This record gives sequence, structure tokens and C-alpha cells, in this order.
Amino acid sequence: MKEKSRILLDSEDTPNNYLNILPHLKEPLPPPLDPGTGEPVSPDALMALFPAECVKQEVSPEKTIAIPQEVRDILIRSGRPTPLQRAVGLERALKTPCRIYYKREDVSPTGSHKLNTAAAQAYYAQKEGIERMATETGAGQWGSAVSLACAYFGLEAMVYMVRISYQQKAYRGILMRTYGANIVPSPSDLTEFGRKMNAENPDHPGTLGIAISEAIEDTVTHDNTKYTLGSVLNFVMLHQSVIGQETIAQLDSIDETADHVIGCVGGGSNFAGMSYPFLMDDRFKDTEFLAAEPTACPSLTKGKYEYDFGDTAGMTPKLKMHTLGADFTPPKIHAGGLRYHGAAPTMSALVNEGRIIARAYDQIDVLNAGIVFAKAEGIVPAPESAHAIKAAIDIALEAKKKKESRSIVFNLSGHGHFDMTAYQALMEGTLNGNGPESVSQTQANLLTVQGK
Repeated sequence: MKEKSRILLDSEDTPNNYLNILPHLKEPLPPPLDPGTGEPVSPDALMALFPAECVKQEVSPEKTIAIPQEVRDILIRSGRPTPLQRAVGLERALKTPCRIYYKREDVSPTGSHKLNTAAAQAYYAQKEGIERMATETGAGQWGSAVSLACAYFGLEAMVYMVRISYQQKAYRGILMRTYGANIVPSPSDLTEFGRKMNAENPDHPGTLGIAISEAIEDTVTHDNTKYTLGSVLNFVMLHQSVIGQETIAQLDSIDETADHVIGCVGGGSNFAGMSYPFLMDDRFKDTEFLAAEPTACPSLTKGKYEYDFGDTAGMTPKLKMHTLGADFTPPKIHAGGLRYHGAAPTMSALVNEGRIIARAYDQIDVLNAGIVFAKAEGIVPAPESAHAIKAAIDIALEAKKKKESRSIVFNLSGHGHFDMTAYQALMEGTLNGNGPESVSQTQANLLTVQGK
């Protein structure tokens, strides 16, 4: 195996096609259902919300779909292909024989993987003559990406940001406004549903389900507006497949494989973008695919696999997915992008097939792992991404005990530059855990990680 700490591809190696997981499922994906009739929703109904091309991609049986050159150009301008980096410092800190690699989605202008699909959706909307896009955002990575994508294509952006994240991550809101977006905390007073939620609970922290309801209501009550979605549906997973395609090519370039592929999961976009191309490649049939989620919102590990609404108000079609219930309000964890009650239908199907495993982690353990990574690699990870880091550290330490050398690959889905209040709370001892372990046990685990 060739030794390289930072594996780069040239811009011409940016993928030309999206990869579609649907033809690779063991059973056809259960269709979205009309909540009134219980019958499958027609693609025409979805076109009231999404650009027509996105709807076509959602139901496409094709294994590959061409990336428009205008979108590919933006991906290249935004840093694609992103580096695959070997975590040499982390390996040394853990004293593990494992080889650990992380995909650098943090290097995009908005600091996360989200621009991969935001650019595509804004492009399709602009080609259709749409002038305005409405969306929700949790921690703000998605809202930032939509704001920039709309600026690129001359569209107006309206962002409903989950209130607790709006308060915790003020600079995310400023970044969105810098790109020209309109942004309000959700629940807001701009929609009927938001006003209803505020009347019932003026201090409601907000959820992604509520913010989705507001963005959809905004879409259907404004002319020439489309809704743009950052996760869950398959056309989003398609757009994110550039991540895994690049990662496979980078591993191939150094004659490396992947024993473990890891990503954090809220709705599932970054994990799907990383893992689906591997799942479609027979060379990785023995690879373990691990979805890391918060104990505060454990949709894959504790949710039911059933039909449920994607939003709190019940405005979306019902989707077959692992869900905690559309009215579930997660605790106020700092990983705002993972505070979603359901997981993507395709990912839920793959978990049900046994091809993906899921584990849930407490936020104190997760942020401690983020600090270990920052000290070793110099990059402060987003709280969401730190879930994947925690999973990678656990696997590396397990392999160390067994004296096994494994190849661990995880998606560093975003940086934590706008999340320093989370690390501040951790270091000041004011952060609450959301799992079975006490703070003292968590601290003991961290000392173990650091080799003390």
C-alpha cells in the first residue's frame, strides 16, 4: 500500500454522474402515501413542492444520472474533489494499529457537505423559472448551503431555522444573511403553523419537523416558490453520492480498502453520500457500514420502522422510515442537524435489510471525542461530525485490544467553527448528557481514549 497522509484528486476527477441506490435495494422502496387516501402519491403531487427534475430523480430506476455541467462547475469551484486525509495524529494518540481516514467535507465554502445538493436543487429550480426557495435548517449547515446556492443562481432564499440552534449558533444566521438569505427562528410568526406552536408554547425550542412544516406552508402560499430539502428523500442522496465516489477513487489510488465506513445520521444525507457508492460496489461486500446517531434522537436504534409524516404538522406525504414520531421533540443537544425524528426511507430500508448497522452516542462522549480529534488533527469538528469520530475511535480502540489492523473511513461532514458554544459548555462542565453514562464515566472514557 502506498503511504500518503493527504490523498488528492484533480478537478477533472470530480464525478460526472450521480449514483442511485434504488436499483440496489433487495426490495422496491415502499412508496410515499397520501395520508388521506392511503394510496401512493403520484409524482405530479410532489411537483407542487419540488423542481420537476428533482421529482423525476426521486422515482428514477436508472443506476446513474448525469450531473449538469453548470452544477459540476460549482462543485469544482467549491473544492471538489475534497481531500481524503489519513488521521496520522489520531492513530498515534490512540496507539492503534488501525489506519484511519476522513473525507474532508469541511473544506467547502459553507463548511459542510450540504452544498453538493443545494447547488443542484437551486440549478433545477432556476432552469424551471422559479424565483424563490423556502427551506428549514437545524444547526445551519443546510441553510448556509441553500443561501449560497441561491446567491449563485440569483434566487431568493427563505430559511426557517430551528429556534434552539438559532440561539446557540448565531453566526450561522449571520453567514446566511451575508449570502443574502432571509432567516427567522422556528417556530416563527410568519406562518399559521408557527403561530399555533408559539401560542401553545412560547418557549418551544423548535424541531426540524416544525421548521419543515413552516417551510412547506411558505412554499404553498407564495407564488413562484419551491421547497428545497437537505436530507431524507432519495434525490438528495443521489446528489451527495459524489462524496463516496471520490472516496473510493482515492482509496484505489493508494491500494487501500475500507473495513468500516462511518457517518453521522440525522436525516441521513452525509452518511448516504459516503456509504451508498460503497454499498453499490461488490468489492466492499464485507465492509461494515455504521450510522452514528445521538442518544437524544435515536431514530435508527429505537425508532419504529413504519409510515410517518416527515413534518410535525402532517403536511408531507407519509414515508416508510425509522421514526420516533412526527411530534417528537428532542432534547436541546448541540448537534442540531441530527435532531430529526425520522431517517431517510432508503437508509431505513438498508438498516431493515441488515446492510447498515446503527449506534447511538451521548453528546458528552461525542464532544470529548471531538476534542481528542482536534488536538490530534487540528480540525475542530461539528458536533454532528463528532458522532462519526466517536464511532471511529471506539472501533480503533476495540481493534487495538484485539491487535488487529483495520481500515476505518469516516465522513468529516463539517467543521465546528460556529459550534464553539458546545465545546465551551463541555469544558465548563455545564453540558448535559443524553445517555446512560454519567459525566464521571464519560471523563474516564476520555482518559482511556487519550491513553492515560
